[in-house]
Amino acid sequence: MEALTTSSYHSNPSNRKLRSKRSPLISVSAVLTRGKQATAPSPRPSKYLTQSAPEKVPAPEKTNDASSRTSADTRPRPTVPPAAPLSLPMAFCNALEEVINTFVDPPVLRPFVDPRNVLSDNFAPVDELPPTRCPIIRGSIPPCLVGGTYIRNGPNPQHLPHGPYHIFDGDGMLHSLLFSDDGDATLCSRYVQTYTYLTERDAGTAVMPNVFGAFNGIAGMARVVVAAARVLTGQMNPIQGVGLANTSLVFFSGRLYALGESDLPYAVHVDPVTGEVSTIGRQDFDGQLMMGMTAHPKKDSVTGETFAFRYGPVPPFLTYFHFDPAGNKLADVPIFSVQQPSFIHDFAVTENYAVFGDIQIVMKPMDMVFGNRSPVGSDQGKVPRLGVLPRYATNESGIRWFDVPGMNMIHSVNAWEEESANGEKYLVLVAPNVLSIEHMLDDLNLLHSNVEMVRINLNTGMVLRKPLSAANLDFPVIHPGYVGRKNRYAYLALMANTMPKVSGVVKLDFSRIDTGKCVVASHNFGPRCYGGEPFFVPNDGSEEEDDGYLVSYVHNEETDESTFVVMDARSPTLEIVAEVLLPDRVPYGFHGLFVSKAELLSQRPFS
Repeated sequence: MEALTTSSYHSNPSNRKLRSKRSPLISVSAVLTRGKQATAPSPRPSKYLTQSAPEKVPAPEKTNDASSRTSADTRPRPTVPPAAPLSLPMAFCNALEEVINTFVDPPVLRPFVDPRNVLSDNFAPVDELPPTRCPIIRGSIPPCLVGGTYIRNGPNPQHLPHGPYHIFDGDGMLHSLLFSDDGDATLCSRYVQTYTYLTERDAGTAVMPNVFGAFNGIAGMARVVVAAARVLTGQMNPIQGVGLANTSLVFFSGRLYALGESDLPYAVHVDPVTGEVSTIGRQDFDGQLMMGMTAHPKKDSVTGETFAFRYGPVPPFLTYFHFDPAGNKLADVPIFSVQQPSFIHDFAVTENYAVFGDIQIVMKPMDMVFGNRSPVGSDQGKVPRLGVLPRYATNESGIRWFDVPGMNMIHSVNAWEEESANGEKYLVLVAPNVLSIEHMLDDLNLLHSNVEMVRINLNTGMVLRKPLSAANLDFPVIHPGYVGRKNRYAYLALMANTMPKVSGVVKLDFSRIDTGKCVVASHNFGPRCYGGEPFFVPNDGSEEEDDGYLVSYVHNEETDESTFVVMDARSPTLEIVAEVLLPDRVPYGFHGLFVSKAELLSQRPFS
């Protein structure tokens, strides 16, 4: 694997003029100290990280002084008044949480949810960044990217965590890099202004409970009581949303959405000229969408339809639905054959079917009551299975379930249908299989996923599985035009020691499965350099599946610099052909999306 250590640009100290702010480890006292001051939305002053002064840079620094903003940031911004003094109910609830976090469930007892560990290094949150020009330090931006924007979503808590904190618990922040027609690049980082974000911004402190990190055993039950008290005293209203929109994005029917599966989609807008990112609001599609939606909907580029689902803790535990090309949501299809609440993060579609993975991560609220454990965990006695439902089903009568022991699909690569010479029909699914599923929601350092191809004979019900790679691969992407149709190539992140840190990118060729050598290209980011999920952008007008580029943010932990890299997807080394130096750190995050120039210009307003 080729190693990208540091480019000649980086290795020359005289060229290091544009530097990220450094965020040292959070101190013990800071973790247990509650923030009192409200945060301004643009940019947000950091209350819990002491940062060294940045070097003088050619691009304007982030500042509250409007006169110092970039030319792309000239619009007046609303100011947020200082937070009002804490009400008696809020002060009382805060005091109760302080007791729980200090004496009953201090984060230090569970290192994988201790903010001092979880929010260290490039996992530490950053301030918002108004649109800021960035220098291109290697190569040039390919034409298929010009005029479009790459956006990456990820967790970035706006307030000091009160106690245990899981990386899934952070407020969603979008890091958008716009490529103008004249070849410039502009970075903008903005929070998704969810109900949770706005409630806590106005309160000047964390209010909503950390779902993944805080609900554990007796302490979890105590936090449930505190959360109920906050609802009853009007501090928060879960009916207006509890999600963070911190997982992914999707663009369909002329609109861009930030997604997190515990809530409804949040519509966002990217200005195609300035690069400014703004939140429009929570969308229920004229009252047709309730509770939540997967962070991994599937868009069929041929039909223009978008397919999705939601899961939850009450029956029906799984509900399937889709949107027509105009963006209208069609009727729900409740799936009652899922008989216990399961963690179904992703799925797949083919031209005629939707495929769901019923895995070993389940919701067991009574475990918190009687087992002193989290209400979400693994059930090692459960046999994973795949459900195959007709794509346009109006009820679940046509669903078929196939047992696939040990197959825990968190993300899917793709799925399609095949027919043999004797007329037998097959459904083919490619997905990473999480082998250490018991660590999925606690110690992410211990996760390991192998990519498998699963072939289901729809005539006989026989299931065959073959490995494509034994490496620890996840965050898969393909050419977006092949979703639901047979494809040859996939690109996956080579996972580092801590998810979602990525040490490199691997290209798989499915046609080589019988040789046992499906890895046909790879790229390593180099010592102490880590990226994220790659995203494939096809070359305009090309009919070759792998003719395009892979893009990702990369962070150098040695220099504390973040860059954006463009890799040639056809190169055997996935060669970097362009690189942009960013004016600030981009923390490690989850899923991204490239929105083309045509899509940006086609963004439809909301009435």
